[in-house]
Amino acid sequence: MVGMESDEEIRRVPEIGGEPAGTSASGREVVSAGGPDRVQQLGEGQRKRGRSPADKENKRLKRLLRNRVSAQQARERKKAYLNELETRVKDLEKKNSELDERLSTLQNENQMLRHILKNTTASRRGGSGGDTNADGSF
Repeated sequence: MVGMESDEEIRRVPEIGGEPAGTSASGREVVSAGGPDRVQQLGEGQRKRGRSPADKENKRLKRLLRNRVSAQQARERKKAYLNELETRVKDLEKKNSELDERLSTLQNENQMLRHILKNTTASRRGGSGGDTNADGSF
């Protein structure tokens, strides 16, 4: 069939910047009334309703390239974000460990002070024979 491309031709990636034969400087071509095989270049002011296959392919290739660049940038942003999160996790784990250690120290100190207070209060009561008031006076 004329005008139909094979799967291999569709998958083939043409070089960007090089123009296939039969296209104008703008990459457009038009079929004249003389037949589908005759090609004439578009002049100033002439418009073609559709895009040429070369224009479509160029547009597709540019879109694919933009998509690849965008995807790579997204992967890099994700990697940087994950590295930042990992650093933050390490910092928070270190801080949590320090706070656990401080909590343990303060709990031990609190328990020791309560024990001292209990012993001091008991010795005051026991040493004076029970004649003391709640404020420690006779």
